[in-house]
Amino acid sequence: FCSSHATHEEEEKAAEKINHDLDGTHRIAQKKKGGIRHKQRMGESIVGDRRETSPYEITYDDSVEWRLLCKTFLEKKEIMAFKEAIHNNYFFEMFVEDLPMWGYIGDTAEEDIILGEVEGSKTYLFPHLHFYLGTNLNKIVAAKVTTDLERKVDITDVSRPIEVQFSYSVEWYEEPELEWKDRMTRYSDSRFLPSSFEIHWLSIINSFVLVLLLTAFLTVILLRVLKNDFSRYMELDDETMEEEESGWKLIHGDVFRFPQNSALFCAAVGTGQQLLVVTFCHLVLALTGLISTNRRGSMLAAAIILYCMLSFVGSYLSVSLFQQMNGKNWVHCTIMTAGLFPIPCIAVFMWVNSIALAHGSTSAFPFTAILTCIALMAFVAIPLTVMGGIGAKNYGIRDFNAPTRTTKVAREIPTEVPWFKSRPFQVCVAGFLPFSAIYIELHYIFASMWGHQIYTLFGILMLAFILLVIVTSFITVALLYFQLAREDHRWWWASFLNGGMIGLYIYVYSFYYYFHRSGMSGILQSSFYFGYMAVISFAFFLMLGSAGFQFSLVFTKYIYGRIKCD
Repeated sequence: FCSSHATHEEEEKAAEKINHDLDGTHRIAQKKKGGIRHKQRMGESIVGDRRETSPYEITYDDSVEWRLLCKTFLEKKEIMAFKEAIHNNYFFEMFVEDLPMWGYIGDTAEEDIILGEVEGSKTYLFPHLHFYLGTNLNKIVAAKVTTDLERKVDITDVSRPIEVQFSYSVEWYEEPELEWKDRMTRYSDSRFLPSSFEIHWLSIINSFVLVLLLTAFLTVILLRVLKNDFSRYMELDDETMEEEESGWKLIHGDVFRFPQNSALFCAAVGTGQQLLVVTFCHLVLALTGLISTNRRGSMLAAAIILYCMLSFVGSYLSVSLFQQMNGKNWVHCTIMTAGLFPIPCIAVFMWVNSIALAHGSTSAFPFTAILTCIALMAFVAIPLTVMGGIGAKNYGIRDFNAPTRTTKVAREIPTEVPWFKSRPFQVCVAGFLPFSAIYIELHYIFASMWGHQIYTLFGILMLAFILLVIVTSFITVALLYFQLAREDHRWWWASFLNGGMIGLYIYVYSFYYYFHRSGMSGILQSSFYFGYMAVISFAFFLMLGSAGFQFSLVFTKYIYGRIKCD
C-alpha cells in the first residue's frame, strides 16, 4: 500500500500535526521506491520466495524517533483484504542482512472464540512499525520489529474509506555478547518458532531408550535362540541331519536364491544408499555451517546439488549388487537407478507447478530455476551415474560369497502361519516402532517445512536420524529371523519393505498434520503438501529399506556361515 516513501514536504506536514520535530533526521535525496524484485537465489526460487525491496529508509546507526512512510486512502476492497488477513492471523516477514523479522498486521478485540467476528467486536490495523537493530563490530547481528498499539487504526467499519498514515521508527543498540557467527541462535526463542528445546531432547531420549530395548531384545532373545540352534545343529551327525532339520536351517539351500526383478531390487537398494549418503552429508554440512541454514531455500538447493553430485554412489552400488546376483544387462540396471527417484519427483513437480501457474502463485518455478535443475541433471547427475555404473562393471565385486549353496529347485513355503507371524502384522510392526522413535521430532520438522519456520537444531536432528536408522535396522533383523524360522526364504524384498515401512507411516502422519495442525486448505496448498510429502515419504522408504536390507544381508550371511551344511 506504500509503493514509495513519503516526500520531505509530506513528512513535514504530518510531523506538524503530531507536534514532532524532524530536525536532525537523515534523509536520502530521492524518495525510496518499494516493490523492486530482488535477484533470486536458486533455493528461494524453489521454495517460492520472491523478495522485494521495502520503501523504509533506514541508515546504519541512525536512530529515528518517528518518520512518515506514506499516507493513503483505503477503499472498501482494501479494508476487507486487511480484515481477512487479520482474522486469519496473517503476519509479515522482513529481512535485514538476511536476518528475518516477523510481525502481525493487526489484531481483534472482543471477538468470539467460536463464532469469530460478532456485534461489538473490533478489528484494528497496526500502521506503525518500530525496528530494533543490534550491532557488534560494525555488523548487524540482531533484528526485531514491533508494532505500536497506541497508534492502531479501527477498520471495523468497511462501508466508508478511511485515511491511514503508515509510519515507522528505528532504534539502534549495541549487542556486544552476540557474535556474527551466532546471530541465528536468538531465533530459537522467537514466538514464531519452536521454543521447547527440552521437548527435542525428550524425543532423543525416547529414541535412545527404544534403541536400548531393541538391542537388549536382539542380544538376549536372538543370540540365545541362535546359540541353542547352533549347538543343536553342530551336534547332529550325518544320519540324523535329514530328520532333525527344522526352522531356519532347513532352508539353507534356498535362502540365498536371488529375488525376482533383481534389476529393480538392486536399483532400489543403490538409490536408497545414495539418499542415505546425501542425507548424512547434508546434515554434516548444516552442522558445520558450510550450508547457510538461515537463508530460505538454501537447504533444499543444497540437497538437490548433493543428490546430483553423489549420483555415482547409487549406480556403483546397484550395479555391483546386480553383478553379484549374476545379472548381465548392467546398462538396464544403471538406467533404472538413474530414474527411480528423479522420475517420481519430476511427475509431482509437473503437477504442482501446473496448479501453481493456474493460480498465479509465486510457488511456481521460474523458468531460470527450471533450466538450472535441468542442467544439473543433464550435465552432472546423468554423467556421474553412467560413470558409477561403468566403474562397478569394471572394478566392482562380482562374487556374492554366499556361505551355502543354492539348490536348483525352490523349496515349498508353508502357507499356514499364525496371525502374528503373517506379513501384514510384520509390516505394521516394522513401521510402527521406528515411527514411535521420531514422531516427536517429526512435528517440529513439519512445522519448519510447511510453517515457513527456521530449524536450527541440526545436532539433535543428526542424532534422531542416526537412531532412526539403527532402530529400523534392528527391527528389520528381528522380523527377518522370525520369517526364516517359519521356513520362508523370500526375505530379500521382505526385508527391504520392512525397513521402508517408516515412509508409509510418515505419509499417513502427514494427513493428520494437514487436517489438525497445518491450517492449510484449497487445491493449491493440498497439491503442494501431499505431492511433496509423497516424494519425501518415498525417499525415506528407499533410504531405510536399503539400510534394513544391508543389515539383514549381514545377519543372514553370519548365521548361515556359522553352521555346517551339505
